[in-house]
Amino acid sequence: MNWIVRRRLLEAWWRDRGQFSRVKIPRLCPICDYQGVFVSVGRPSRWDVRCPMCGSRERHRLTHLWVTQGGGDKLAGKRILHFAPEKTVMRQMQGNPLYETADLHQKGVNHRVDITRTGLPDASYDVLIAHHVLEHIDDDRAAMRELFRLTRPGGFGVFSVPINPTRPQTYENPAITTPELRFVHFGGEDHKRYYGLDFADRLAEAGFTVETFRMPPESEVEYGLLRNEWIYIAGKP
Repeated sequence: MNWIVRRRLLEAWWRDRGQFSRVKIPRLCPICDYQGVFVSVGRPSRWDVRCPMCGSRERHRLTHLWVTQGGGDKLAGKRILHFAPEKTVMRQMQGNPLYETADLHQKGVNHRVDITRTGLPDASYDVLIAHHVLEHIDDDRAAMRELFRLTRPGGFGVFSVPINPTRPQTYENPAITTPELRFVHFGGEDHKRYYGLDFADRLAEAGFTVETFRMPPESEVEYGLLRNEWIYIAGKP
């Protein structure tokens, strides 16, 4: 076994021994080809989430599968802007001179900007990527309008957010302002809402045409994906 995997499995056992109290199903990471058990992340702990080899989580693996199953052809030769870039996705984009990154706080990005008002030129990118970003934004509708403004006609966005598939409407409550209450209401100490099935409608309100991508149930098990997460491909006519 690779020494990196050994170390990360040991660290995972030290953080949360309970995750190894039952038989764990081996998974396959489509990003780094690791085969074996995944480890827990988060609070409260979510089991079987992180690949101990490359560190990917469910959304990273789902994005990679979208790329390898045809999405990558749509990225070739395109100017891409990636908000809050994840290392696992950035590695996939290495070598693309048209790939740029953006974030308000993250160091090392190309653009230190607010996603609701970037100041970047209209219609300047073919593809925009934002995974698990919009739930952190106070005015997510303003962010969606800004994403639409930045997208060239014929371009598209690749977006994902945490979603409660049992609720048709997004849950928001402006009275919930403390990290402790946000955690129990929205699932994260810095989350501002918990999206429902109307997330696609919000993107459409900004002007996008929306399609979704998800894997079949057996692949969700094989690759350790979330059963209630899919990628939204939001096109600009």
